[in-house]
Amino acid sequence: MADGVDGDSGETTILGSFAMGVRQEVCTPDDACRVGKVSGLFVYQNFSRVPVESVSAGDICAVCGMNDIMIGETIADKITGTPLPTIKVEEPTVRMSFSINTSPFVGREGKYVTSRNLRDRLYRELERNLAMKVEDGETADTFLVSGRGTLHLTILIENMRREGYEFMIGPPKVIKKTVDGKLLEPYEIAAVEVPEEYMGSVVELLGKRRGQMVNMEASGPEGTTLLKYKIPTRGLIGLRNAILTASRGRAILNTIFDSYGSWAGDLSSRDQGSLVAFEDGSTTSYALLNAQERGLLFVQPGQDVYKGQIVGIHQRPGDLAINVCKKKAATNVRSNKETTVVLDEPLSYSLDDCIEFIQEDELVEVTPSSIRMCKNPKISKKK
Repeated sequence: MADGVDGDSGETTILGSFAMGVRQEVCTPDDACRVGKVSGLFVYQNFSRVPVESVSAGDICAVCGMNDIMIGETIADKITGTPLPTIKVEEPTVRMSFSINTSPFVGREGKYVTSRNLRDRLYRELERNLAMKVEDGETADTFLVSGRGTLHLTILIENMRREGYEFMIGPPKVIKKTVDGKLLEPYEIAAVEVPEEYMGSVVELLGKRRGQMVNMEASGPEGTTLLKYKIPTRGLIGLRNAILTASRGRAILNTIFDSYGSWAGDLSSRDQGSLVAFEDGSTTSYALLNAQERGLLFVQPGQDVYKGQIVGIHQRPGDLAINVCKKKAATNVRSNKETTVVLDEPLSYSLDDCIEFIQEDELVEVTPSSIRMCKNPKISKKK
């Protein structure tokens, strides 16, 4: 009997023996079984695979001939074998949409850009990532990926980006449940170690995100306090960076899933809107000088942008379409006088920052070389 990991990966023989050419049964956690035949059997010696005719209990081996074996499945004897008990893994709590890149810059920087490339890579991730789930979306080029929080999904996104994939992702959403007519959402226990001088700011942040204090105690001789809060998973999105900012980088945040509880109501979204590029083109110093009066910018002079790309943060609520490609009109007046344009340093947002920043009608464009944000044209048209 062997605990299946992959059709061509390491497996451990738990009980009995395993032989070439014998028809076996592959059992899934939900007691569904299918028949397969072992066409290749290997053991590992000196970092290489050595073909063998059979293996016994305790051997680590590689099995060929059985496709689509997932983590937790059991290869057992067709007649007398029984599946092994599966390891319980916490259910995903956050979902994000992955889709092909539809921006005007598609194909400029990425190697894998088609929906087939994206689909194959996401489903291949399931072979080694037990806590992740992938479902087909509403369209053929959209996939719903669920994981154990935004960090779990961000690691996958960053790995795919480094591998040469180019795609778009939507804002993270918690996975809700309805039980006995009641709407439930996931809650987690957040443990924050913070110096006493910054405790007030951290408590205020947790309170705004519908956190409920469970415990507070002194932690160490240096005036550090340990706060424990029960907080909706929705409230954790963007919380880590906010706490680090409020505590000057001295707070430590750890979270663990607790349970599903009653819907906590609406959480306040960001107070500021987005500055959205008005047209395709290359940014100019003249246009950015005027644009920075409206808010904080993500772009610098000479950078290519497209219509609908988010180029900054509006200083007021609501989005503002702005022309960052406008050129200064040439005149003969003081043509010999040099003018110096002083621009503010543009904001540098990481992948995590972008995922936390975007709203319902916005997307993050991920390529091996760049991370951009843009308005979702499908939702914008509906509005």
